[in-house]
Amino acid sequence: MMSKKWVLLTNDDGIEAPGFEMLVKSLNKRGIAIIAFAPSTNKSACSMQINLGKPMDLHNRDDLIANWNLDSSVGCHLFSLDGTPCDTMIVALDGGLERVLPGIVPSLVVSGVNLGPNLSQDSYHSGTMGAAREAGLYGMPAIACSFTSFELEGMERGIEGSVQLVERALDLLPIIPQSLCRPHIDADAFHVSKWPMAASTRNNKDAMEMLLHAFQHGELMLNINVPPTWNGEFQTTRLGMRWYRDAVQFGDDDGTVEARFTIGAAYIDTEPVHKGDCDSVAKDFASISSLANWPQTHPLALDDELLSHALEQGTDGFPLWLRG
Repeated sequence: MMSKKWVLLTNDDGIEAPGFEMLVKSLNKRGIAIIAFAPSTNKSACSMQINLGKPMDLHNRDDLIANWNLDSSVGCHLFSLDGTPCDTMIVALDGGLERVLPGIVPSLVVSGVNLGPNLSQDSYHSGTMGAAREAGLYGMPAIACSFTSFELEGMERGIEGSVQLVERALDLLPIIPQSLCRPHIDADAFHVSKWPMAASTRNNKDAMEMLLHAFQHGELMLNINVPPTWNGEFQTTRLGMRWYRDAVQFGDDDGTVEARFTIGAAYIDTEPVHKGDCDSVAKDFASISSLANWPQTHPLALDDELLSHALEQGTDGFPLWLRG
């Protein structure tokens, strides 16, 4: 039996991205054992893309332990995979981790810390969030972490806010996740939706217990966004509302193609939303959203009535259900 909890890390910016390096260093300094299965190169905005039928090489990157001045006695193993963020989770959780590190089972997956925000509809595009969601599909509790600026200045705030959430979550998780690789798929579990039957109204205590259980079993993931102007406080949020305007730029072509386009928004419109993540970050809070991993109508989905309880927060700003 393992005597300590391990955190499985990935990201979509690549294993040598500054945010990933800073996260690894911070977790190592706080005595948290980590295994990295991260993409070899930048795979930003690839959502839940996976490589089917394509061989992918795994590289031992323990050279980074010395380069980053890590304390290996804490527990630290670093690998990069020539694949996408979702590939790293599928490979690691469906036999790859057992092959290279027999006997080590992660207690939690952490994806990030991403350079740039993952708010609102970014939840569909983000490779960072895609990896966390993929981990959830494999029964793993998971957190997606992002720093809301595309500049590195202030990144230490994104790291600090993320690590505080990781520490809080780890305290509430068993060493070995009960639903890892879904040994028993229980569509009648007490925390999942009974759709198409009407959802029952729950008291607050039962709802908090169900949400924690859903997180522990991979039906619910956490998404944190920390701004460079972080005031040191947290807010529990939902997805906000924003729109990328003038997202397509037109370029000069050389006559060999019909047209040439580049995607990259000129500016972003934001609409105010009660408890929205965009609104929270704009006010200098770190936003923490509880997001269902399975799509609506899936047998393991969470119903709207239960998710409404996920918006309740404690005096510290963390989701109330995350108290255990």
